[in-house]
Amino acid sequence: MPLPSTASPPAALRIDHVTAPAAALLADPRTLAVFGFGAAAPTGQADPRYLHVALPAYGQAPLECWRVDAEVAHGRDDGIAWSAGGGLQFGALEIPDDGDAEAAAAEAYARLRRWLAQGDHPHPLRIWNYLDAITDGEGDAERYRRFCVGRARGIGRELAPGELPAATAIGHPQRTGRLQLYWLAAREAGTPLENPRQLQAWRYPRQYGPQPPGFARALLPASNAMPLLLSGTAAVVGHASQHDGSLHGQLQEILTNLHSLIATARALRPALPAHPGAQARLKAYVRDAAALPAVDAWLQAQLPEVPRIVLHGHVCRRELQVEIDGILR
Repeated sequence: MPLPSTASPPAALRIDHVTAPAAALLADPRTLAVFGFGAAAPTGQADPRYLHVALPAYGQAPLECWRVDAEVAHGRDDGIAWSAGGGLQFGALEIPDDGDAEAAAAEAYARLRRWLAQGDHPHPLRIWNYLDAITDGEGDAERYRRFCVGRARGIGRELAPGELPAATAIGHPQRTGRLQLYWLAAREAGTPLENPRQLQAWRYPRQYGPQPPGFARALLPASNAMPLLLSGTAAVVGHASQHDGSLHGQLQEILTNLHSLIATARALRPALPAHPGAQARLKAYVRDAAALPAVDAWLQAQLPEVPRIVLHGHVCRRELQVEIDGILR
C-alpha cells in the first residue's frame, strides 16, 4: 500500500473580475489579493490584501480578485503589504516620488530584493509598476529610462534571462506623487518566455536608453494549475513601435503578439488554450482618454468571451497608444 504523499499541492491561482463589495471578497480566507481601479473603487481598506490603483477606469470597473486553494496569512512588515498561501505570495509597496524616477525605482527594487531574499517565496513571477509621468523628459532624462536605470541599480546585479519576471510599467495620467509596485511571487521559479516576433527587451539597443528594460514577455509558472502570465504587450515588432497614429493598427498588432506568445507557451504546455477565452483575463491601458470607448468596443468585438478592465494609463513610449496584459488559462 503506497504511503500518503507529503508533497505540497501545486500552486494554483484563480483570478476573477467581480462586482461585489471588497469586504465580502476579503472575508474569504482563500483571498490572496483584491484590486480596485479608479476613483469609484473603495479606498482606505485596512486589510493588506486590498490595493487601490489610481489609474482611471472606463465605466464601472469590477474588482480584480486573486484566490488560492489554501487559507491565506497576511500582514504588513517594513512598509510592505503581503499575503501568502498555497505556495504563492502577493506583495505591494509604495515609494514617494518627488520627480526622481531613478531614485524611487532604486529604493523600491532594493526593498523588493531584500524582501524576496529573506522569505520563503523567493521567485517573482509577475510585477506591476505604476508611476507618474512615465514619458516626461527628453532623451536619457525621460522618466521611464531613469526608472529602468533605477530598477537595475536596486536589483544590484544583472539578472540572467531565466530569472526575469513578466512585468508591466504604466504611467499615471494624473500626478500621484508615488511609485506603486506590486508582485506575485512563488516558492518555485517559473519559465520566462519570449515572443519570436519581438527582440528580447533586455537586448534593446542603446537608442532606448542606457539600461534596457528587465522583463520577460510572459512567464509560465512551474505548476500546471497556474495560468500563463502575460506581460504588458504593445505594438512592437523587433524593437520598433508599429502603426504610429493608428489605434486600430496597434490593437491588431497587439493581438498578433498575444497569439504569438500563446503559441510559444503551448509548445511547452499544450493544454493551454490556443486563443483567449472565458477563462482569460485582460487589462488594457489606453494613453488617450477619448480612445477608451473605442478600445473597449474593439476588445468586445475581437474577444467577446474575455472579461476585461480598460484603464486610462500611459504606455512607456509616447507613440504607443495602448498596451494589454493579463492571464490565459
